[in-house]
Amino acid sequence: MLERALAYLEEKHTCPHCNTELSLCHAPPMHVGDGLGWGSEFLFICLNNECSLFTKGWEYIETQYGHVGSYRYMEIPNSKESYNMMVAGESAFTGSVVDVEALKQQNARYKSEKEAVAKLDTCVEARDLGPVLFLLTDNAANITDRKRAASLLPAINDLSCIEALRNHDFSNTQLEQDINLAINKILANHFLRECPYCAELIKSRAKVCKHCSKEVV
Repeated sequence: MLERALAYLEEKHTCPHCNTELSLCHAPPMHVGDGLGWGSEFLFICLNNECSLFTKGWEYIETQYGHVGSYRYMEIPNSKESYNMMVAGESAFTGSVVDVEALKQQNARYKSEKEAVAKLDTCVEARDLGPVLFLLTDNAANITDRKRAASLLPAINDLSCIEALRNHDFSNTQLEQDINLAINKILANHFLRECPYCAELIKSRAKVCKHCSKEVV
């Protein structure tokens, strides 16, 4: 969907009623005419309130149907289909314009996610924690890939992952449990544990935390 939207943003479509460039908008969930859907996540729509179709539509709809409303010109991407779509007010579709910068950021995040997933095959051998941490701390990443990344933590055996993971809010409780188990294995590999008071790492056999001086059981 991201690639399609970015490709559509490069296209130029013009309203035949006012010669204004059409705006790329997110399509409404249902086709206003038949309820079957548009067949596209995006629509090109004229949002010019001075468009002749829009300005003349108010009187036409009131006269013909006795309702308040007008029309906006719309085209479906990758199709020769176009419609004069009935709308209820001037704000219609103005809130559904595709946010170009947000879309580019989302696309950049998606590409980084795919790059991180591709590196999972070699990250243990390379002792490369980077792609694993990226996936685990990206709540938008695919959950299957994130769980796979969590399973690699003990093999990478890098203590530097602990703070980043402990300070992240995980929306998936099962993933969080997997990560906690992985952290415990890493700590055990290094004969360490976390102080229950200050959270600093101390030796497993320590009786007093060297950081906060509290007695630990």
